[in-house]
Amino acid sequence: MLKNTQNLLDIMARLRDPERGCPWDLRQDFATLIPYLIEEAYEVVDAIERNDMDDLRSELGDLLLQVVFHSQLAKERGLFDFEQVSASISDKLIRRHPHVFADAVFETDAERQEAWEQAKAEERRAKETSAEPVSVLAGVAGSLPALLECEKIQDRAAQHGFDWPDAPPVFDKVMEELEEVREAWQSGDQYHIREEIGDLLLVVVNLARHLDVNAEMALKESTKKFSRRFNYIEQQVASSGRNLTDCDLYELDAFWHEAKQVLKRKTD
Repeated sequence: MLKNTQNLLDIMARLRDPERGCPWDLRQDFATLIPYLIEEAYEVVDAIERNDMDDLRSELGDLLLQVVFHSQLAKERGLFDFEQVSASISDKLIRRHPHVFADAVFETDAERQEAWEQAKAEERRAKETSAEPVSVLAGVAGSLPALLECEKIQDRAAQHGFDWPDAPPVFDKVMEELEEVREAWQSGDQYHIREEIGDLLLVVVNLARHLDVNAEMALKESTKKFSRRFNYIEQQVASSGRNLTDCDLYELDAFWHEAKQVLKRKTD
């Protein structure tokens, strides 16, 4: 196993060799690799959702390549190397699991989660470079998908008491924000409309949190469901020798409701 890991590191070093390497790999830097890093992470998720274990093995390899690539770039700049990356995450795992690697005892998942968050907070404080206190929201990556970033920010605030105690008032807030979107739309102020739509999305994420639903995954699943139903509409229209634009909304909506019933039976 370690032999294969070293072989991967050696291959990456060869690809980055100034004289014998690959021109494309030599042109890359941390910033240019960002799109590939994100894409590979999503392809891992896709393989998991499809329960394709052969593809998952392959996609995990592609994701690992991104870690190795970034580590090689850092090594060339004298910053750190793959070994130090491995050591860093190993130390972090041990530090955040005192109930496994030390004598701590947690009676509930809530106690374990609280200790986990405290460990993360201590790590953030250790990174302080000035006398200014670090915000409890610090460390949430701004490049995360918007729904996921929103959820993590809200989780941090909730851990410090800034959240509704239960779901009922959040339902009320959703309706309040929805009405504000309607008012903004009636005003015709596009900037205000966007602002209120953002507020509505934020409070919907909060509602999802209170209902123990991952908003990012819920939206992905609903988007896939929409695609399946729309594909059914396309098939029905095509079977009649027409295009979608040949049908009025009333007919397309009828196909939509038909799709809901047909596809529901197929998954039962």
